[in-house]
Amino acid sequence: MLTQQSIIDFCNNYDYDIRKSGNGRWIDQKCAADVVTVIADCIYNYELENRNSTFTTPDIWHYNYAVENIEAIFKKPEVESQAAKNEYDNFFQKPMEMLANAHVLKKIKKGKRNFYKVNNIEILEYIALREKNALFFLKTYIEKVLTDSGLYSIFNEFFETQTKKSYENVKQAFSNFTIHHTKINGVVECNRIFIKVLNPLAYFHNSYGTEKGRLSKQIITYDMLMYNRNNFRDIYAEKPKGITRKDYAATHPVTINEAYYHYQSNKAKKFLRLFNDQNRNSQTEHIEELHMSDKAIHMHHIFPEALYPEICYYLENIIALTPTQHLNYAHPDGRTQEINEQYQHLLLLSKADRIYENLTDAAVENIYDFSNFLFVLNVGFDNDDVLEIADMDFCSVINAINAHYAA
Repeated sequence: MLTQQSIIDFCNNYDYDIRKSGNGRWIDQKCAADVVTVIADCIYNYELENRNSTFTTPDIWHYNYAVENIEAIFKKPEVESQAAKNEYDNFFQKPMEMLANAHVLKKIKKGKRNFYKVNNIEILEYIALREKNALFFLKTYIEKVLTDSGLYSIFNEFFETQTKKSYENVKQAFSNFTIHHTKINGVVECNRIFIKVLNPLAYFHNSYGTEKGRLSKQIITYDMLMYNRNNFRDIYAEKPKGITRKDYAATHPVTINEAYYHYQSNKAKKFLRLFNDQNRNSQTEHIEELHMSDKAIHMHHIFPEALYPEICYYLENIIALTPTQHLNYAHPDGRTQEINEQYQHLLLLSKADRIYENLTDAAVENIYDFSNFLFVLNVGFDNDDVLEIADMDFCSVINAINAHYAA
């Protein structure tokens, strides 16, 4: 599994200067991180079945893996429906064009048709693994394109001086540049692309960005970058303190896209297993002397996916266990619909240790987020108090976990 530095090194291998390529579609409206990671995932799985083959956009959207996931995850029309052609063509083609311009894919023109081929399978896999990987790739790629094109300084000025004037300056500069150096000749189209350029960078700068054609009123948050914007953290943020999650949900029903969460859950488990294999020699995350020589090949939800879909894809809620730990201890006698609460208590303590180790180890990539762990505990315990714990205060986290199971 590659690291963030691998992505930086990859992008540094290429010259993305728009003044040379004239490619105004180096990124486009559909290139949100959650869309890009799913499209990359579909291409990656297609490549595993059809090694070194060329493919078209329809080849990918008609591919069984894509059919099973895209329709359900993004609520798109059925692949074979009349309404699907233009919808899927844009939905798949825009990210594929971006990946081709970045040299993750290789684009081959045959007459009026575009064919593609995987150029770097490892980078494609990195993007496919999870949304945060795709988002980091987008940020790195966008920065490199702007730098190579002589545009980054005006963006940097905006991040340093967050005013309406600096916003209008960077927006106008991007539009003028695009119209002058590419075939795009409309300001409206430039502005649509501008959103996908500025906001990912704004997120990493923890700054304001663009929203509805204006300087955003708030700092750009993760969910604002996504095509699917159903964010349970925002929903629960409006829940009055003292009202249980169950009671609040009864009076404020939310439609849950189960296919989306299940898909993200499977990818999160795959990601954690890869990370654990490569960085912890496949060792169990719950240290028990009897099982230290066994491989941790089972990825277990500490708070079950069926009961807590909103946190099923959080790495902070998934722990790598040996088969015995998973099926004999976490689930009594292998009854996967049941949870051993005493063991759940121990697993949370161990997960806290693994998160602490990861976030304080400069030698490995940090895959966890302390605030995410607090949110997992908030939902799992239905206790708003844990959200008040200060950043990186693991002692208070341990106390909160112990207090919950002592009650």
